[in-house]
Amino acid sequence: MTKIHRLVLALLLCAVPSAARAAPQPPPAASIVTQLVARIFETTHYSRRPIDKTVSRQMLKQYLDTLDYNHMIFEKSDVDEFQARYSDRLDDLVKDGDLAPAYAIFDTFLKRLAQRKAQVDALAASTFTFTAEESLVADRHELPWPASEKESADLWRLRVKYEFLQEKLTGTKPEETAKTVTARYRRLLASYKEYDATDVLQSYLDALAHAFDPHSEYMAPPQAENFSISMRLSLGGIGAVLRSEDGYAKIVSLVPGGPAAADGRLRSNDRIEAVAQGDGPLVDVVGMKLDRLVQLIRGEKGTQVRLRVIPAESIDASTRTVVALVRDEIKLTDQEARAKIITTNQGARIGVIRLPSFYADLKGPEDAKSTTRDVQRLLAKLTGEGIDGLILDLRHNGGGSLTEAVALTRLFITDGPVVQIKDGRGLIKLLRTSEVPGNGVYHGPLAVLTSHTSASATEILTAALQDYGRAVIVGNKSTFGKGTVQSVVELDQYMPTALRGFKPGSLKLTIQKFYRVSGGSTQNRGVIPDIQLPSVADFMDLTETSLPNAMPYDEIPPAPYAKTDARGPPVAPLQAKSAARVAASPEFGYIREDTERYRKQLAQKSISLNEAVRQAEKKADDERMDKRKAERLARKEPKPKEIEITLASLDGKAPPPEVAASTAAKAGEGLEETEKDPSAPDVYLDESIRIVSDLAGVASKRPED
Repeated sequence: MTKIHRLVLALLLCAVPSAARAAPQPPPAASIVTQLVARIFETTHYSRRPIDKTVSRQMLKQYLDTLDYNHMIFEKSDVDEFQARYSDRLDDLVKDGDLAPAYAIFDTFLKRLAQRKAQVDALAASTFTFTAEESLVADRHELPWPASEKESADLWRLRVKYEFLQEKLTGTKPEETAKTVTARYRRLLASYKEYDATDVLQSYLDALAHAFDPHSEYMAPPQAENFSISMRLSLGGIGAVLRSEDGYAKIVSLVPGGPAAADGRLRSNDRIEAVAQGDGPLVDVVGMKLDRLVQLIRGEKGTQVRLRVIPAESIDASTRTVVALVRDEIKLTDQEARAKIITTNQGARIGVIRLPSFYADLKGPEDAKSTTRDVQRLLAKLTGEGIDGLILDLRHNGGGSLTEAVALTRLFITDGPVVQIKDGRGLIKLLRTSEVPGNGVYHGPLAVLTSHTSASATEILTAALQDYGRAVIVGNKSTFGKGTVQSVVELDQYMPTALRGFKPGSLKLTIQKFYRVSGGSTQNRGVIPDIQLPSVADFMDLTETSLPNAMPYDEIPPAPYAKTDARGPPVAPLQAKSAARVAASPEFGYIREDTERYRKQLAQKSISLNEAVRQAEKKADDERMDKRKAERLARKEPKPKEIEITLASLDGKAPPPEVAASTAAKAGEGLEETEKDPSAPDVYLDESIRIVSDLAGVASKRPED
């Protein structure tokens, strides 16, 4: 037996938890796993950062925020003690495999949570009136922890009063309100009491990972299995990625082709408050352990699940929406590119290709699924129909195959580099377009429509088309800004032979960074559109810049490339025409109004606990929406004609129907900034059509050199 194996076995014997202990203790081999994780981060993460005092402080903050995101469970004295004991020591302790801080902090958290639950029970027995001019700061994440028991007690009194008022405003019967609120915190405490030693280790090492960047993470065996399931896309569900925050399950992203994305009503940052099976009763899930909540949402293909959510744009959590979805497997056909031809009322024929993801069958035959081949087929059909211009709709495309994103660029530029990739050693690799079989490149007027959720490989394609001057980019203030590459490292390959039966989990590790051919990174900054259209989302925490410890934007030398046209597209006149239309548009007027309301709510930070004030606000909101619906109906704008084109129709498996329809958003296509209203048009696509029509007109009149 080697020296390291003897050391490992000795650590194992010391780490076996005692059955008599109520609080979880480190699981067998946890110390070994911790040292291994620390070593891999120092040597393999892109930043090559040492685990030092800075990382120690960031790790402690991440761990405390994981447990108490809204800064309401701990008291300031607790946090002061943690900082005094651990702030400058976690680096050494983690590298030594010492997990005592993780479990000591969690033990204190459990005790405090039990106290808060007892406070809630006592407060719920009270009779609340809602006539006083009191308010509550609902999002306390950036605020300090309560400085005393008295301050904490008053904070919780306001919190429980706030929840009672929420229930009253949404029609909960008075006799049910106390039950609902107390059950919520009973469930929250019970969920954390169910945490075993592996759950605590997961949270603690995840805090270490997030001190490096928000996309790196430690996955204990249960989470690693869930990650594997999500990658296989084989389990019946709704196709949503969730994370736990302040007791709520928050939607991180939607899987292209999944029921939630196809339905179009759920968005990133929506919070799930209750779940129902079919027509059954809604079950409050606030405070429920995330893996248990996921099991409620998953289910047999073809069955219905209903979610009651608090919309992302709502500061007031009493604003709720119920969304019914039919569970299904994620279908590749729903992720496929599809197209349509829209004939405007002025006679322009504009092609639109909607691309939800960059997909590829890496293990299939040569003719297996490929984004590039599919888009090329759609392009051939569109150009054969004599379109005047083209829009690539990438608003809901969160990325996918880098190879396909690079190859797809070849359909729009003749030749050249597409993206630069830099690793942690400073080595730079240049990826170029490859030859596309067939008739190749589309040379006509082109716009790319993006949003805050356009990310990763989508940003590479968009940035390349912008750098080459090949397309006009239209969208929100910026794309998401994820310019990093992650790799999954299975930890069991590094475990000593004597411990090969132990499952240590895995790491998702950031190892590379993307750079544009012009030299700038897509990381953190994203791609800035040439023509920016107003959006409430511009003021929401939806992009990389809002994530803690996001890696910074930087630049490297540009790659040698030549613009498609030295002058590029005529952006300035297009901007001017678009700005004039947007200023005169009633629909964009609604968006500006919603944006101003949202910004005022953010500035106020607090929510009134006066029932009359809240009822007046709700009445004003309802009247505003009724007025918009009436105005839309009165305008009765003529509807352009659309021809839908799918890959199935090109294969002769489905006819390409010509339908008279508005360019209103269909399921999953539009990113509406106003409240949900079937009569609301997809203003971003509509304006992009006008921009491409302008571009086609200008391009046809530009003098040759």
